[in-house]
Amino acid sequence: MFPISDDNPTLRTPVMTIALLIVTWAVWFLVQGGGSPLPLAVSVCDLGFVPGEFSRQAPVGFGVPLGRVGNQDLACVIDEQPINWLTPVISVFLHGGWGHLIGNSLYLWVFGNNVEDSMGRGRFVLFYLLTGVAAAMAHLLVDPGSPVPTVGASGAISGIMGAYLMLYPRVRVRTFIPPFFLLHVPAWAVLVLWFGSQVVAGLPDLLPLRREISGGVAVWAHIGGFMVGVVLARLFENPDLVRRRRTVSDAKAVWS
Repeated sequence: MFPISDDNPTLRTPVMTIALLIVTWAVWFLVQGGGSPLPLAVSVCDLGFVPGEFSRQAPVGFGVPLGRVGNQDLACVIDEQPINWLTPVISVFLHGGWGHLIGNSLYLWVFGNNVEDSMGRGRFVLFYLLTGVAAAMAHLLVDPGSPVPTVGASGAISGIMGAYLMLYPRVRVRTFIPPFFLLHVPAWAVLVLWFGSQVVAGLPDLLPLRREISGGVAVWAHIGGFMVGVVLARLFENPDLVRRRRTVSDAKAVWS
């Protein structure tokens, strides 16, 4: 299911949400070659978050085959480069394909602008990065020796979705369910259903003989990011901005 929009106008232009989207798309074109096979593979291998590299549990020199690009067989090789310590943050701005990028951008726009409106710009960016790192750590805890790189803003955006659940549970969200359904439902229903689907998808990862069942998606990063977002939402909200939003909402209710 895909959220299209919500009935939750912002009081201020969501400058940082827009900036995060611009940075993410700039990285996609300038660093990842707009999805061209070779730059995409190099960026994911060199800058993606690899649990086994971060934990030092994967043997140095071990390679994960990527397939054939042009006339070359490519592999991601475990190394000990200093930049590996920064990959929990860097990987938030990388993506694995057009669908991955567009889906994350849509979720960030629909839910991020309102969370920014209640936190303020500086707090929102810090919250985004913290939940992104927390998501990477959740993935690390579940599979600390994995040599497979992970990329994407999904963990950070999951944190924003958790915060949205705490801040705006009753706001209605227009949600498209392919191929024909467009529903207008409360945010809590959309977000709880999404979280439940992640838990169901992630449970097999806890069984050591069935790690392949989640299809390569780091669902525990999503779960971890969402849970941290729920916990930190009230800590990061700006009381003055929240009060202002409520005042405007009450005024609209009186005039309507």
